[in-house]
Amino acid sequence: MKRLVALVACLVALAGCAAIPTQTSPVAVNPTAGGATEVAAPKPAKGIDPLSLVREFVNASANPDADYAAAKAYLTEEARKDWDTKVTPTVIDTTFNTVPTGGSDLPSDAKHRTVLLQGKNVGSLEVDNSFVQRVGDLTASIGIEADKDGEWRIADPPDGIYVPLVGFQANYRRVTLYFYNPDFSVLVPDPRYVVVTPSTYIPRRVTELLLKGPAVGLRGALSTAIPNGAAQRKDTHENDEGALEVDLTKVGDLTAQARKLVVAQVVRSLAGVTSSRIRILVEGAPISADQIEWRPADVQSGEALVTPDADLSGLVVSGGVVRRLATGEAVRGPAGTGEYQAVSAAQSLDGTELALVSRVDAKTVRLRVGNVEDALAAVDLPASTLTRPSWLLSGRPGEPSGEVWTVVDGANVVRVNRTDAGWTANAVNASELTLFGGITELRLSRDGTRVAAVVGGRLVVAAVVRGTDSSVSLRLPRNLQPTVLGTAVVSVDWLAQDVLVASTSLASWPIAKVNVDGLKIERYNTSNLTVPVSSVAAAPGRNVVAVDQSGVWSAGDVGDVWRASTTIKVEAGAQAFYPG
Repeated sequence: MKRLVALVACLVALAGCAAIPTQTSPVAVNPTAGGATEVAAPKPAKGIDPLSLVREFVNASANPDADYAAAKAYLTEEARKDWDTKVTPTVIDTTFNTVPTGGSDLPSDAKHRTVLLQGKNVGSLEVDNSFVQRVGDLTASIGIEADKDGEWRIADPPDGIYVPLVGFQANYRRVTLYFYNPDFSVLVPDPRYVVVTPSTYIPRRVTELLLKGPAVGLRGALSTAIPNGAAQRKDTHENDEGALEVDLTKVGDLTAQARKLVVAQVVRSLAGVTSSRIRILVEGAPISADQIEWRPADVQSGEALVTPDADLSGLVVSGGVVRRLATGEAVRGPAGTGEYQAVSAAQSLDGTELALVSRVDAKTVRLRVGNVEDALAAVDLPASTLTRPSWLLSGRPGEPSGEVWTVVDGANVVRVNRTDAGWTANAVNASELTLFGGITELRLSRDGTRVAAVVGGRLVVAAVVRGTDSSVSLRLPRNLQPTVLGTAVVSVDWLAQDVLVASTSLASWPIAKVNVDGLKIERYNTSNLTVPVSSVAAAPGRNVVAVDQSGVWSAGDVGDVWRASTTIKVEAGAQAFYPG
């Protein structure tokens, strides 16, 4: 029977292909479902009890193929028509309970039952296919009834679609779209999740999402070179020559520079889901007369602008002095003599500049900025406390950065800009961020589009939105992994553009690696570290550096044993940092 179904499906597909015209209009693609046509699905086991019925229904809901056909097999015919499968799924913890109402089951001759689905919410898949953490308790009432054969079926399904985390991970794949920072100098990752099956449709889904623009949570922070209204002229597919072909329409007149930017976005976004060459067309013709097919190495991503040079080994502030992390040697100039009584500092991405928090007296600190080995100019920014600064990228190779971020007295986020009159502080609207509490650490991402912060002990990420009037706001802050990390986070840094490393006061989680959307968290080896880990430093391609009360430690990956530095000894409160 299975072979017969497969043969019929194949013949239908071939017939459909024969009817495709050579010129087609763009067709909207549903990136969240494997198919819209309902197909036969295995029926529940005979004699299944009410609690098992609901449990299996929830597990089956992880598979969106054919409009959730696998889950609909557990519903009555009427419920199949009424169940809203157009809503975005809610991801719940893999461990959940199905509980009879009243604490015990109803008499065996009852035709109707009510079962409670109880568990923990993990997050939700948004309409743009991004994942957003939303934790909390789940209780949903599900009504079931016996059919004419005495078999239990769900007559009143829950409002929404609940997907266990393990099922979500099995049926959805994380893909990375790429958009630009505001000045189009760097490609920035924007993670999404698409249905796994059929795998040949994944490039099509990625292209469709890319054309729709950045995720809602990053609107205003990211830019796209792809014109609004652009569509797929044909579905993205592998052609007869083995290249993945992307054919666009409605892109308007593109300049040569715009074409390069579009190519880079498309190629980098599809590189994670194909190893084939990528051919990009506009109205059936190559987008560039200079090159027909592309690989990731052929496009400019701006990655070098956000990656510290290999010869910049990092710095550490200890005992009021700025020292080199690799050797323990004090830097030249006042920052290395102790004259400024340094509390914390940050080195620019090109390594030439230093932003330093200087201790004035017991109640006052001030920010100083300048060349690493020269006298640092004081900024007019009165404060009792300042978080460790971080630098915005310069945007062009060889140009010094002109913007430094810090937080005044735990509440006021400021960016300090280079002007003809010196360094001037400007307020950043952080009203949404401070709802979580006082800010004790804030790290601007090296591409400048996000911030990671420790707010009230929580790990929080927000989008950096720059207005046309030069205003800057931190929007849509999201608390990552609150169930695991709680309010125990101490320090945070960017390991990659979409990956964070956080230190905590938790003996079981001294250092954690967290994806920027919060879905995935990994525990670094707990050996040798003593909590609280007061400082953590990370950068692309570098060892993670942690500072605790016993010294400076480093590890290359989550499973590595932490190794103590043999070249540098630090005092309590020391802070290590890489450029950025």
